Amino acid sequence: MKLSVIVPAHDEAEVVEPTLRALLEQLTAEGMDFEVLVVDDGSADGTAAAVARVTAADARVRCLRNDGAHGFGYAVRKGLEEFTGDAVVIVMADGSDDARDVVLYYRVLEAGYDCAFGSRFMPGAVVRDYPRFKWCINRAVNTAIRLVFRHGYNDTTNAFKAYRREVVEQLQPLISPHFNLTVEMPLKAVTRGFSYAIVPTSWTNRSAGESKLQLHEMGSRYLFIVLYVFLEQHLTRGDYRRPQPNLAPRPAATPPQGTIHGHVSRRLHRRLERR
Repeated sequence: MKLSVIVPAHDEAEVVEPTLRALLEQLTAEGMDFEVLVVDDGSADGTAAAVARVTAADARVRCLRNDGAHGFGYAVRKGLEEFTGDAVVIVMADGSDDARDVVLYYRVLEAGYDCAFGSRFMPGAVVRDYPRFKWCINRAVNTAIRLVFRHGYNDTTNAFKAYRREVVEQLQPLISPHFNLTVEMPLKAVTRGFSYAIVPTSWTNRSAGESKLQLHEMGSRYLFIVLYVFLEQHLTRGDYRRPQPNLAPRPAATPPQGTIHGHVSRRLHRRLERR
């Protein structure tokens, strides 16, 4: 299974290069077949040059220029139009997502799940330097979403997730132009009947640059997407829901050893064996 890693980047010259090098090191060490697509979303600070330095040393990294309308959602959707893998994972350019968790997601998909969802707020997760105000807003928004959709998942707004290609194809059309895409994709996947596993992940606040998420601009946009998917779920009589195949997940790959991420994978492996 080939994995495509989409990295949307807007003015991330200070952090994108170490993020890419960490991904290359980890995924190469695992012997994975992969590509990394950096979507430069109208950067004006040398982001493209930073990516070019990595691309010159490793052709598995490509840089796409988003010359259309700018926004996180537009950038990710550009990457989703261009990726060539059997599955895709969205990784933030600021280094907040752990490259080892990309491998964990890959193992989840290998085990037969359609989607891999991480949670920063469950036992086994590691969170470093999460701003207190954003944490409070995050917990309130995710609690509301969990209550509305009753899906048992407490980190829907996290962009860092993985999907098989067929899932991405059947989530279309994606309409979110901004960070509300982080809600649209997983909620559509859940309500349209795709399988998913939830695993604990690590998150570390950026070491340089500025966050592009503006909370005061996103409230109504998140609400719109939540209502949009809710209405689709309850008013369309299953028109968009995927037919449920009677198939068991494929056997899980041998989990990595020796780290907290390895222990997480072994627990996942045991759960899969009991299915």
